[in-house]
Amino acid sequence: MTETETTHFGNKDVALEDKQGLVNAVFHSVANRYDLMNDLMSGMVHRLWKDAMVARLAPPRSGSREYRVLDMAGGTGDIAERILNASHGFAKVTVSDINSGMLAVGRERAKEWRFGAGAEFVEANAEELPFEDESFDAYTIAFGIRNVPRIDKALAEAHRVLKRGGRFLCLEFSKPDMPVLDEVYKVFSDEVIPRIGQTVTGDKESYVYLVESIRKFPEPAAFTAMIEKAGFKRVTHTPMSGNIAALHAGWKL
Repeated sequence: MTETETTHFGNKDVALEDKQGLVNAVFHSVANRYDLMNDLMSGMVHRLWKDAMVARLAPPRSGSREYRVLDMAGGTGDIAERILNASHGFAKVTVSDINSGMLAVGRERAKEWRFGAGAEFVEANAEELPFEDESFDAYTIAFGIRNVPRIDKALAEAHRVLKRGGRFLCLEFSKPDMPVLDEVYKVFSDEVIPRIGQTVTGDKESYVYLVESIRKFPEPAAFTAMIEKAGFKRVTHTPMSGNIAALHAGWKL
């Protein structure tokens, strides 16, 4: 008999083929309050991290051809709106997410954006993107890649759909490396975040999973090696807020 391949779902071991469905259930449950929870959990600091990612991307405001960005796992659209605003509507952003509930929130919000006409919303799996080779000038993903069952496949797909000279930017949680902060952050994550989740969304267990998924995610040096293995060059990572989060960047050259 062939042994079933497993992976982690938070602190649990699950069949690899089952993880995506479990992750989908988490985000369907919290979609309508997802961004509010991010504000509460981070004291709104996640907004500064996302602003920094878009500033690093520096999308052009003019040019001889359309500038196309794929924002993966970006269902609610907060990264897409930032990119559109930063480019004064010149960029075109494809917001892609495997979770239809998250995309529904983003589509509705985009109706109110100043440059909302520049966004499209596509339901897709990060491991098997429905886009042609070398379709995009940039690929962004914020706090989503740790939920992908096969991160190596998602990185390979990111590399495939980027044009030569294309930019890869990934914002993800990391592990605090400052004395005292690391202990405070652990207590906050274990005790406070699940309680906030229960109060705001009525779903404590989803936020227990999200805390556990952060701890299971590779440390920056290991994740850098994964990005390089996917074919990206000049890979860097920039710690943020005492390494609570990190911005990973690379180029397809």
